[in-house]
Amino acid sequence: MADRYQKLTSRPAGAFVARRLGLPRPAGLERYRPGQPVARGPVVLGGAAGGRMHKTLRELLESAGAEVLPAEAAAGAGPSVPAGSLVFDATGIDSSARLRALYDFLHPRIRALAPCGRVVVVGTPPEHAAGGPGEAAAQRALEGFVRSVGKELRDGSTAHLLLVAPGAEGGLESTLRFALSARSAYVSGQALRVTGTAPVPATADWERPLAGKTALVTGASRGIGAVVAGTLHRDGAHVVCLDVAAQAAGLRAVADRIGGGALELDITAADAGDRLAGYLDEHHGGVDVVVHNAGVTRDKTLGRMSADQWEAVIGVNLTAVETLTARLLDSGLLRGGGRVVCTSSISGIAGNVGQTNYAASKAGLIGYVQAAAPAAAARGVTVNAVAPGFVETRMTAAVPLVIREAGRRMNSLKQGGLPVDVAEAVAYFAAPGSGAVTGQVLRVCGQALLGA
Repeated sequence: MADRYQKLTSRPAGAFVARRLGLPRPAGLERYRPGQPVARGPVVLGGAAGGRMHKTLRELLESAGAEVLPAEAAAGAGPSVPAGSLVFDATGIDSSARLRALYDFLHPRIRALAPCGRVVVVGTPPEHAAGGPGEAAAQRALEGFVRSVGKELRDGSTAHLLLVAPGAEGGLESTLRFALSARSAYVSGQALRVTGTAPVPATADWERPLAGKTALVTGASRGIGAVVAGTLHRDGAHVVCLDVAAQAAGLRAVADRIGGGALELDITAADAGDRLAGYLDEHHGGVDVVVHNAGVTRDKTLGRMSADQWEAVIGVNLTAVETLTARLLDSGLLRGGGRVVCTSSISGIAGNVGQTNYAASKAGLIGYVQAAAPAAAARGVTVNAVAPGFVETRMTAAVPLVIREAGRRMNSLKQGGLPVDVAEAVAYFAAPGSGAVTGQVLRVCGQALLGA
């Protein structure tokens, strides 16, 4: 559904009225197009003394084709255009006093950041800080800092915190590229941990990182699932699209459009695991990426909710994820180096009136991801989740106007997301280069004001 308010305020007269009345003015977001550079405009790279990531960051930025400027390039000096990104290595900050380095780097530059720019801070997971409580406190402070910066940025710019464990530096590239690029247009104020120390395979073609891979997407006949399927296909995967028989026409249309397979299956059926395993074994000999996107809602306040409404939501959204993943892992059909991506929700983080069943299922997915990731890591399999906020779909188009507008505006970007924003986050987790990232829940919500 079109955001008419955003279109209105993008025009001079509408922008003038919004400015005079103190109303939000959502900026147009630059979203990814194939062939687009990773970084938009020059990247200013700085860091605190003693940081361990500066050399790695420079090498990765140059490898991505970015124009890298030293920290000495002050705002308004050097390039004739504003910096597209400000990247800061904060791993050398080992005390609260040294947090001043963040201020000294960003203060003179942040207001000159180009529209749809990026602020990326790279730190150490506090639990991996070797310098005791003082360093752990300083590294934990980075999260509050980045979340606040994200809420201060304007013109579609976003902020990201990348926490890299010692020894995991070689697994940073995919995450850095995602944070800098237009693929992360609707992600801001989030922390991503890069903690895996096993070698990550080199990516030969960043435009098609999934070439030669087989991906499964549940709930693929429409909405976010259909866009996820298309995005994984764009990245080179052969996609098996799965949905219930009632959605057969839409399912076949999506599969035909991307040259994929179509599998009609009720994922809550007692034999669903066996049927899915049989199909994947017969047609593809296994699977590399599993995206658990299928989900249902049966909204009622708890006192009016029937047992069937409770069971339907928990069964599709949570139990089926557990049983199908276990079946694929136990059978060996989910190949080594595989990727599992679950679709949680902001409702699972913040809760929502009339959605006790839905919020429980989506919070349960977060618990599942965090618990399943360590066990799956032994086979090189990662388990992660995306948590969409307000995304423009047919479901949100049916929401009453006032609630819909609140959902759109109550985030740092002052607008709803698009299905492609969720799909880009899924594709990031699905990429072979993201093997050092697991057990993560990435909010795709424009830094919603609800929840953590």
